[in-house]
Amino acid sequence: MLNYKIHKIDDTKPWVTLVHGAGGSSAIWYKQIKAFSRHYNVLLIDLRGHGESKNIILKNFKKKYTFQAVSQDVIDVLDYEKIEKSHFAGVSLGTIIIRQIAEDHPHRVESMIMCGAIMKLNIKSRVLMKIGIIFKSLLPYIVLYRFFAFIILPKKNHKNSRNLFIREAQKLYRKEFLRWFKLTAEINPLLRLFRSIEIPIPTLYLMGEEDHIFLPTIKQLVKNNNVYSKLVVVQDCGHVVNVEKPKEFNSTVIKFIDSF
Repeated sequence: MLNYKIHKIDDTKPWVTLVHGAGGSSAIWYKQIKAFSRHYNVLLIDLRGHGESKNIILKNFKKKYTFQAVSQDVIDVLDYEKIEKSHFAGVSLGTIIIRQIAEDHPHRVESMIMCGAIMKLNIKSRVLMKIGIIFKSLLPYIVLYRFFAFIILPKKNHKNSRNLFIREAQKLYRKEFLRWFKLTAEINPLLRLFRSIEIPIPTLYLMGEEDHIFLPTIKQLVKNNNVYSKLVVVQDCGHVVNVEKPKEFNSTVIKFIDSF
């Protein structure tokens, strides 16, 4: 089973499950734990190969990496802890995992908070993938990761979140990085499916106005499918809103969850 941590205050309080992105770990939520644990029971998970889960050897992990398999890892933790339903908050690639959970187990998802949501790979991101495919066997994986981090988070005010993700990515094994890279290089059909169907679960997209690669798609998505979806754009902020603008992130998410 995945490594995870729990901050529990009361059986009657709702659960919030926090899902990091590729190359990160549950450590990226350090600016959320104190605020969230005042209101909710909080579950933080290290995805397979990440954080403290990288040292866990399980037969399940030997299977081909798919978003369905990675999402089931998260559900296995909820089952073990007897958590029937949870709000889910994710960042970057973690938003795809949450959307897959909602697809496979909609009755387990109270709401989805999608920070730096990825719902389409535009031309720039597809070019980045092709560069990665060409050089993944030639360069140390951390060089590629640094390159991707600077493209996605290029500005001076993105430095803290960029450095945090690079620091966490350095803890990955090379083989694990390549498994996740291959997984992300094959997501276009899955994202096409997600964009075509608005799932009947309340969804908050929380995006930075400087998230130049992913924000345009989310704006169009919410415009076309706005029955269950809401978009909040945070000013002077890039891809990783929870790190760059934690006060705005925390207050917006708490207000959203408390609306239920």
